[in-house]
Amino acid sequence: MFYTIDNNSVILRIKAQPAASRNELCEVYGDDAIKIRIKAPAVEGAANKELIKFLSKSFKIPKSDIVFKSGETSKIKVVVFPWTEQFQAWVDTVESDSCR
Repeated sequence: MFYTIDNNSVILRIKAQPAASRNELCEVYGDDAIKIRIKAPAVEGAANKELIKFLSKSFKIPKSDIVFKSGETSKIKVVVFPWTEQFQAWVDTVESDSCR
């Protein structure tokens, strides 16, 4: 599974695709990550900053509450943030939606 909920925190495993045409949540990547396309290039942390901004906006979470657990310099990243109803609603629909 690409996410775990532990003590009202979400641990999300992400396959980041920088330099995309737009920011978007995509399909499950393999069995253990969610693919997220990010507009910013992977240069000097720009993609990570854009990823944090995008997750914050998507799941209604303050940017300061989103923390990299691992993978800041990798395409596979693990982030931790507080569970929200917006995240749960997205999880409930993730298997029926995808992007290519």
